[in-house]
Amino acid sequence: MTTTTATATRNISSRPLFVFFQSKLLCFSLLYLFFSLFLALYPTFSLSSKSRQCRFFASTSSSSDSIIASSLFTYPSSYGEHKYAIPTTRSTCSSPVKFSDYSDVLREIRSFRHDSLSSSRVLRYMQGNADSFGGNFSVQTRFSYLNHQNDDTEIPCGFLKKFPISDSDRIAMEKCDGVVVVSAIFNDHDKIRQPRGLGSKTLDYACFFMFIDDVTLKGLNYYGLLLNQSSEYKIGAWRIVKVSSKNLYQNPAMNGVIPKFLLHRLFPNSKFSIWVDAKLQLMVDPLLLIHSLIISENVDMAISKHPYFTHTMEEAMATVRWKKWRDVNALNMQMETYCGNGMLPWSRSKLPYPSDVPDSALILRKHGMSSNLFSCLMFNELEAFNPRDQLAFAFVRDHMKPKLKLNMFEVEVFEQVALEFRHNLKHIEGTTTTANLANNKRTKREDSDLLYVNGSSGTRCHKYLTTMWG
Repeated sequence: MTTTTATATRNISSRPLFVFFQSKLLCFSLLYLFFSLFLALYPTFSLSSKSRQCRFFASTSSSSDSIIASSLFTYPSSYGEHKYAIPTTRSTCSSPVKFSDYSDVLREIRSFRHDSLSSSRVLRYMQGNADSFGGNFSVQTRFSYLNHQNDDTEIPCGFLKKFPISDSDRIAMEKCDGVVVVSAIFNDHDKIRQPRGLGSKTLDYACFFMFIDDVTLKGLNYYGLLLNQSSEYKIGAWRIVKVSSKNLYQNPAMNGVIPKFLLHRLFPNSKFSIWVDAKLQLMVDPLLLIHSLIISENVDMAISKHPYFTHTMEEAMATVRWKKWRDVNALNMQMETYCGNGMLPWSRSKLPYPSDVPDSALILRKHGMSSNLFSCLMFNELEAFNPRDQLAFAFVRDHMKPKLKLNMFEVEVFEQVALEFRHNLKHIEGTTTTANLANNKRTKREDSDLLYVNGSSGTRCHKYLTTMWG
């Protein structure tokens, strides 16, 4: 009896100690959980806060020119259009670019909109039918158009097959005669995000068009963003244009190249255009951007410098290293072709061009002879090789005539005017994307690195690499 009582006493006395350690373990677990959640959510909250704090508006001379305060579109919470923002390197909100008064910008844009361009040189485009949308011309044929001296020469510039959109969309595109802002989502690769910081009259002077394919359309319907019974879709500022990509390119990225580089043909009456990758959210009024980066600089095109690379070959090697394009043999052929036809690494002799590698997620253009020619030549190269436009950029820019007046602005400007997000991490159930099908196919790869065979560099790019590496 005494032994039993003593044992019971020890159990009772040890129970508080056990409860104490159990509570302590629970506290540590909760602290760890909260700390982990904080680390996971902090970038999102800090970026959201930063994007609100670092929004730049132009000064206005009257209250009627105020910024649109109301939301352009209300998304369902499940859509997650603001998830997975990418941190920027900017630590302050100081503005690296100056914006003019909004009312002054409106007046200048209005004057450009009504000015006649009959006296300007215009390109003539090749007509006809071909097996591919762009004709898929040979190297010799493509390069023969780099030096454009005769305005009677017809330039190959896509549309050798019909671009499959509705007649109502085509008419709306032709009516856009000021500034057009264009983006595209193929293969349900991104979210549709509304532009921010729009002036009260901007939607009267700027059109917003978003091109999508059938896979993306299914995703939008899944979240209830579109009315199925309507043939004309609108989500906030964006008019949605459905492209039937069945008869275009098998690669969705190549289909996205059409609205990205052939804007001047899709919107023949527009005076200016802004291409915005769908991974970006525009944070500054497009009229202010056009005025500050194009009109004030008196250039044909504006594009950001790449944040890390200066030479084309650096981008090509990164493309292989990060498997952005898996056919290394084709990349090798592309670089060898350009090296064999005079491509050189960047040097001070190329100034005023400060770099050979852009960040092409944001492109601003004044539609005219030089920018239109550059866009056509770029499209032809992308169809011939791959949709990685940074690889063909410097070769086309350096070899084309007439020369392109280009504003390659600093990365800080890019980070000021646009907020970048990650691509969609998952797709809705029941949709098979072209990317998934492509990943199941074996692609041609070289055992060695780009331009290297048995430890020695490819012959035609040997001079390029030697010069680049000093």
